[in-house]
Amino acid sequence: QVQLAESGGGSVQPGGSLRLSCAASGSIFSIPTLGWYRQAAGKQRELAATITSGLITNYADSVKGRFTISRDNAKNTVYLQMNSLRPEDTAVYYCIAAGVYYTNYTFDASNYWGKGTLVTVSS
Repeated sequence: QVQLAESGGGSVQPGGSLRLSCAASGSIFSIPTLGWYRQAAGKQRELAATITSGLITNYADSVKGRFTISRDNAKNTVYLQMNSLRPEDTAVYYCIAAGVYYTNYTFDASNYWGKGTLVTVSS
């Protein structure tokens, strides 16, 4: 089992910045893909960004050029730096771990989700 703990959400004015963090815990050897999804009120959950253990990144078109995803493999932690925030970025942001290699070298193909952290962009 893997537990994900997000932090860094909050309220910010349009044009502002926030940095989200998500730390994975458990008997983890490595996590192939970490990422962030978001869900605005009344809408479906959507991809924001993902990053592989080899640091290959993927972004939704709506956040390209404004958000930067990064990770610290040694700490099993993923970050999302969000700049030039817009009101339409307001959402609950969820961390995801897609697949896990445990320290006993078994592989778990499950997706693990954090509980989410709220980001509100408003003047």
